[in-house]
Amino acid sequence: MKQGVKKLRWAMVPALAALGAVSTIAWGRPKQAKPESPRLVEEKTGALTSREGLRLRLVTDLGSVRILTWNSNQVSYKVRIESNARDPEAQKLLKQFALIARNTPAGVQLTGQLGSRDFRGRLWVNFEVTVPRNYNLDVLTQAGSIETQDIAGQVALATSGGSITVGRVGGPGAAKARLETQGGHINVQEMNGELRAVTAAGHIHVASMRGDAVLHSGGGHIRIGTIQGTAGLETRGGNISVERADGNVTAATGGGQIDFGEATGSIRARTSGGGIRVLRVSGPIQLETGGGSIFLTKVQGAVRATTGAGGITAWFTSDGLAEAPGKPKAHKLFGASQLESGQGDIVVYLPRELAVTIEALIETAAEHRIEADPDLPLKVSYVNSGGGRAVRGECALNGGGETLRLKTVAGNIRLKLSDTDLQMRLNEQQMDELRRHMELQQQRLLEWQRRHEQLQKQIERRAEQRAEELRERSEQRAAEPDAGGREGWGRKLEQLWLGGLRVDPDEQQKKLVHSVQPVYPDVAKQAGIEGTVRLRVNVAQDGMVKGVKILSGEAVLANAAREAVQQWRYQPTVIEGKPVIVITTVTVEFRLK
Repeated sequence: MKQGVKKLRWAMVPALAALGAVSTIAWGRPKQAKPESPRLVEEKTGALTSREGLRLRLVTDLGSVRILTWNSNQVSYKVRIESNARDPEAQKLLKQFALIARNTPAGVQLTGQLGSRDFRGRLWVNFEVTVPRNYNLDVLTQAGSIETQDIAGQVALATSGGSITVGRVGGPGAAKARLETQGGHINVQEMNGELRAVTAAGHIHVASMRGDAVLHSGGGHIRIGTIQGTAGLETRGGNISVERADGNVTAATGGGQIDFGEATGSIRARTSGGGIRVLRVSGPIQLETGGGSIFLTKVQGAVRATTGAGGITAWFTSDGLAEAPGKPKAHKLFGASQLESGQGDIVVYLPRELAVTIEALIETAAEHRIEADPDLPLKVSYVNSGGGRAVRGECALNGGGETLRLKTVAGNIRLKLSDTDLQMRLNEQQMDELRRHMELQQQRLLEWQRRHEQLQKQIERRAEQRAEELRERSEQRAAEPDAGGREGWGRKLEQLWLGGLRVDPDEQQKKLVHSVQPVYPDVAKQAGIEGTVRLRVNVAQDGMVKGVKILSGEAVLANAAREAVQQWRYQPTVIEGKPVIVITTVTVEFRLK
């Protein structure tokens, strides 16, 4: 922090009313650090007999979860609950967190519940559960991170905001894993089976993937070591990096860079504005970028590459290709290729022994031309096209073979005969660079996570200090003789603390002027799923619902409830002649008739 800043500014974000959390960051001149607030601690431990192949179902309103494995037919648990000892209701908060542990026909169920959500204070909960190695996991936490060791069974992990870290998933048989977070990162060491990983904004890193995968991020990066299977990779704005793809992969980003090392399977990659780089092309690939450049080395398979404004550089190779029949020392590509650019140049390197038919076209030949190596038998001609003049180039290298079509609207085309050894060295350099890049990005991600955890702890400590200061001010105001009205001050303090005024659900429901009934999901009906969904709702000054947070309920039902409640409208709540933001809870019932 700079010492020259003269004013202390508090940047407060709305608290999690349901969890009694206050997130506050102080920027400006450093204050003398107060000692860390002491905490009251309570632990709940136990063990339940089980056996391999069953399932742990853990559902908690609050808490980070760590899953360990051992060679035992037993599920043991330790839950650590902490609260700020300076909070007058700290002991009450500890007692309000209820833990239920029981055997079920499917395995073991652990449930953590906040007895009451109408409290102010800080509560920290950490689960540590040990299960048999060949066990299935179904974990849901509304606030916290999830971490698991190697597990041989099926995995379903979901958190409303924390990160998910998983070791090795799957054993001799194919496993399935479903990982979902509303904002944290997802890190998987090894997946043997089907993987679905979704994060609203974080990064996704998978070191090794054997099986089909669907990876989606709202804006973070996606990085994968190896893929063996069909994979769909999508991020709205981050980069996508894959070191080796042996299956069919589709990659799409809203504007980031896409990098592939070795692509032996079928690849389809699309980015709105970033570049695309593939270092070894064996299978058919389709690449598209709105404005970035495309760089390809060691091309053997069929390529279709399109860019709106960038350039295209491609190194073709004869290494590993079949010999062309009747053409001694000539090799043929595995399929026809097409490279197309709107505004950029196209540069192609061809081995001397490659049998290929080249068709090149520049639609606007005014200041652009086709340049070819003197040893290439290229025939150039000019034609009138669309009121302008276009230039064409045709060549049958080594008698011709698969067609290579090159087209640019307003760029140059350069054809060069390459040295195979030089290309191999270039390819190895590019591969080493990609590996170093991925390792560096992974180190940065781990460092970012470490710093994030440290910052989060600092935020919590500062939030506690700020909460104590606000509480002291409130007590001082309460002791003064009606200085402006204690009730009015209490409401202002609550709005400052929580980002809105808390209103009893029954009272707020009386102000409901428009509601939409949730649609019962078909999949829930077919599965016979019923239940209650609890939502925290933020109502703006105009009565419109501006934020909905799922507090509890089956995920398939909760999403339907949230979509409906987001369309509700209330009468504005007016305090002292001014409309205010309201925080309340809504309960939605789903019952099969």
